Amino acid sequence: MPTGEPQTNAVPDAVNHRVRNHVLLAALLLAIASSLGAQEPAASPGQKPQQPAAPSTDQKTTEDRAADANVDLMRKNIRAERKKIVAANMPLTEAEATKFWPLYERYIGETIKVNDARYALIKEYSQNYTNITDAQADSYIKRWVALDGDNTQLRIKYIPEFEKVISHKKTALFFQIDRRLSMMVELQLASQIPLIEP
Repeated sequence: MPTGEPQTNAVPDAVNHRVRNHVLLAALLLAIASSLGAQEPAASPGQKPQQPAAPSTDQKTTEDRAADANVDLMRKNIRAERKKIVAANMPLTEAEATKFWPLYERYIGETIKVNDARYALIKEYSQNYTNITDAQADSYIKRWVALDGDNTQLRIKYIPEFEKVISHKKTALFFQIDRRLSMMVELQLASQIPLIEP
């Protein structure tokens, strides 16, 4: 029921709670997937980290496939939850909805490509971060920031597309929700990725 007070949160608390739970699950699965096996505890300052014994090729391939399958399932679950949140928070008429949802699916299809590249970069980093060279560190951070730019460019590309099927205000609302959800996932993901030791 409207109270006349401005709404400070476009996504209700119950929805935020549900999203946080799924984001946490996603971050944990990504952390598991990125480790791709047991790692030794962090070394004390000044001590080099110990390298775990290399798994056999067959074992690593099986673990990689299992991790990839888990991450793929988790990403599908996040996309399904994301769509529910958008649906619950976008006041669309029936006519708008028939045009909005196909465009939404196209937009999400393109975000998947960017996120596939991000996941590949995370996997690469997880295999190298303990012994990362200056050149690898430079390449990693530049590619990570470029992927952030790709997400921004994708939004910029789709703003006029959404404005053709819904109002400018509803388009702005959609991208606020989309960006908020993306930032929540990004924050959880970033908190699970080990920092480079200089």
